[in-house]
Amino acid sequence: MTIPPLDTTQYDAILFASFGGPEGQEDVIPFLRNVTAGRGVPDERLEEVAGHYRALGGRSPITAQNRAMIAALETELASREIDLPIYFGNRNWEPYTAEAISSLHADGHRRVLALLTSAYSSYSGCRQYREDFARRLDQAGLLDEVTIDKTRSYFNHPGFLAPVVDGVRAALADLERAGHDTDQVRVLFSTHSIPTAMNDASGPVTPDGQAQGDWYVRQHLAACRYVMDQLHDDLPVEPAWELVYQSRSGSPHTPWLEPDVNDVIERVAEDGSAEAVVVVPIGFVTDHVEVIWDLDTEAKETAEQKQLAFRRVATSGTDPRFIAALADIVAEHLDPSRERAAVTELGAVEDVCGHNCCQTGAGTAVPAEQSVNTLAEIAAHLREREAAPAGASS
Repeated sequence: MTIPPLDTTQYDAILFASFGGPEGQEDVIPFLRNVTAGRGVPDERLEEVAGHYRALGGRSPITAQNRAMIAALETELASREIDLPIYFGNRNWEPYTAEAISSLHADGHRRVLALLTSAYSSYSGCRQYREDFARRLDQAGLLDEVTIDKTRSYFNHPGFLAPVVDGVRAALADLERAGHDTDQVRVLFSTHSIPTAMNDASGPVTPDGQAQGDWYVRQHLAACRYVMDQLHDDLPVEPAWELVYQSRSGSPHTPWLEPDVNDVIERVAEDGSAEAVVVVPIGFVTDHVEVIWDLDTEAKETAEQKQLAFRRVATSGTDPRFIAALADIVAEHLDPSRERAAVTELGAVEDVCGHNCCQTGAGTAVPAEQSVNTLAEIAAHLREREAAPAGASS
């Protein structure tokens, strides 16, 4: 099925869309219920994850970090004379997407460009946001009035990866000053684990309407290789590196992407292949709870227990190069003739998601002849899916 290109009529607002996070102890369990909605996860299991938030006072830094990014992006857009107001909405906590849509609609905006705080292609990092937009517009009765177009994935935009390159370079230099030669360092690029079925369904569609699959992993590997290639001339020897995963959840019977970052740290210590690790949260754009807890706390403790030196690279966050990259992405939509920057062999990802792109996994695809691509089509599909008897799939 051929997907038509986006209508490039001038946009009049930006929706900065993110995951959300609790703002206090009383928010933690309600927030986690939102995150796991529809999965039947009992509160006692949620309390296990809640401990990560509670140890940090019940407040996730993600909202403040996102607001800092928005402020920096507003400044960058103004410097380019791009006059688009930015509205902030989250999938799982306040301010919710529904609130942002209500505000932008009340302010008279109808053509909206959505920037996601997710750099890679997968259901949770792409299509699930579009489902959230569709559901909230449908609930507000605005599907015919407001259009929301998602920008492309920016995993290989040079502005996203440049701060990562500098961070790895600095971490290796710091370890060398501490007496750890580069050939004794293992670089671990870490990202959020997802179910293997979700990875298998990630990416653009083939002519018969099926997802090519494996794009979540392929995009990460391409980004990792680019980072290491940029360091090649700076180092006497290139350190060994690998892509690892963190923050898995859900049923232990469901296969998720591996290996886990802690398992790899234990392995390199036990086989003597490294005396230090550099952990690079390449799958994340800010230092939120899953970075602060899973890496700065748990992974660091694992390294210390195994007597390995540990360094963690910062995320791109408000680095001016990353903020400029986000502004570039906006500018691409305002001027389709503009060059689309991308630095890996995968090139710049298309703006328009295929109708079967980035589903949750096996059993969730829709027939190739059935278009579920526009927000109106997605909303109708969601209504049908949610009205189906328990255990049914469509």
